[in-house]
Amino acid sequence: MLRRLRGPGADEIAILCRPEAGSQDVPRQADAAYRALASALGSHRTSFRDLATEKLFLRDIRRDLPVVLGERTRVLTELDQAGCAPSPAFIQQAPLDGGAAFEVMVSAVVPRDRGAWAVRDVRPEPSCSCEGCTRTGARLIRLGDQISLQTTNLYGGGGDAYEQAWEMFRTAAGLLDRCGMSFRDVVRTWIHLRDIDRDYVALNAARREFFQHAGIDRLPASTGVEGIPFPDRHDVSLSVHALKSSQPLDVTRMSTPFLNEAWSYGADFSRGLRLVEANKVMLHVSGTASIDEAGRTAHVGEFQAQAERMMENLESLLARQGATFDDLICGVTYLKRPSDAPALRAIYQGRRFEGFPCALVEARLCRPELLCEAEVVAMLPRAPEGA
Repeated sequence: MLRRLRGPGADEIAILCRPEAGSQDVPRQADAAYRALASALGSHRTSFRDLATEKLFLRDIRRDLPVVLGERTRVLTELDQAGCAPSPAFIQQAPLDGGAAFEVMVSAVVPRDRGAWAVRDVRPEPSCSCEGCTRTGARLIRLGDQISLQTTNLYGGGGDAYEQAWEMFRTAAGLLDRCGMSFRDVVRTWIHLRDIDRDYVALNAARREFFQHAGIDRLPASTGVEGIPFPDRHDVSLSVHALKSSQPLDVTRMSTPFLNEAWSYGADFSRGLRLVEANKVMLHVSGTASIDEAGRTAHVGEFQAQAERMMENLESLLARQGATFDDLICGVTYLKRPSDAPALRAIYQGRRFEGFPCALVEARLCRPELLCEAEVVAMLPRAPEGA
C-alpha cells in the first residue's frame, strides 16, 4: 500500500508492506517484504537513503525480531543499500491483516534538488548495553532551511515505570541537544508500555513532571498504547519527531467540540498539531478513541458504537483544518480484541477510510474499556508564497 504527495521541494511517500502469510517461514516473509519494499521505492525513483522512518510491527518480537533484522541486512546488502538505510523502530503489536509475522511501514522524503537536502544518522547515548539500546538511532534530515529529526525506540533505565519514563524523556532530550534541538521542537511522540493497565498512571506522572521541568508549553501530538518493547529489561519506550527551522514554525493545536483536551484528565498531549512545513502542511492527529466532549469513554462495551465515535472524532479534527480522509497519507489502528477486526474493516469501507497505508494491529489501550484507537497523518499542499 503506497501514498504519495508532491510538494514544491520534495515528494513525500508512505508505504506499508505486508508479507504474504501463506508461509510460516519468517525468513522468507522478511526476504519478500524487503524486496517488495525496495522495488516500490525504486519504482518512484528513490531508495532506502531517502527514508525518514521505518517501523516494524511484530507478532512475537522476542522470537522474530533478530530473524527479520538479519534478513533485512542480507537483502539490503545484496541490493547495495544497507549503508544508507536508517535504523528501524520495532514493537510487538501483532498485525491483524493477513496473519503475517510482521509488517513494515516507512516514510520517505525525495528531494527535487539534492543540493538543498542532506541526511545524517545519529546515535544517542544508550541508557544501557542491552540489544534494544544498542540498536537505537535517529535520522536527521535537512530540506532547505528546515531540519527534521525522527528517532527509533528510546529507553530509560530505572526500577519502575516512573523512573524508566523519566529517563527515556531525558535520553530524548540529550539526543535532541546533540542535534541542535530541544524538546520544545518535538511535535509528535509515540509511547509504548509493556503493561498499560499497570503503568499508564506512572507514565503520565513522569511526562507531566518532565514537561514542567523542561518548560514545554506546546504539547506534542502523541499516542500512548500497549506494545512490548525489546528486550525484556525495558517496560516503556519512546519515539519522537522534532522539527526546527531558521524561521519560526507555524504550528497550531488541533481541536474539535467533539473532544475535550487530554491534559484536563492528566494526559499531557494535544489532540493533534497542524504544521506548515517547507514542503507541505502536515496534520498529526494523535491516537484518537471513543472519547466524548467531557473526556468520558463513550459507548462502553459496544464495539460498533465506539468505532463510529472514533471515526467521528477523527473526521471532525481533520475537517476543522480543511482536510478529509482523502488527504490521509498513513495511519495506525489499534484493536484491543482481534475478533473485532472484520467489523472495523466494514466500518472503514463504509466511511471510505481506506486506500492509504494504515497498519491494523493488536494493542490494549489507555483505558480498559476502550476497544479501538486510530492515529493518522494528513498532508495538504502548501499554498504558494504570496498567495
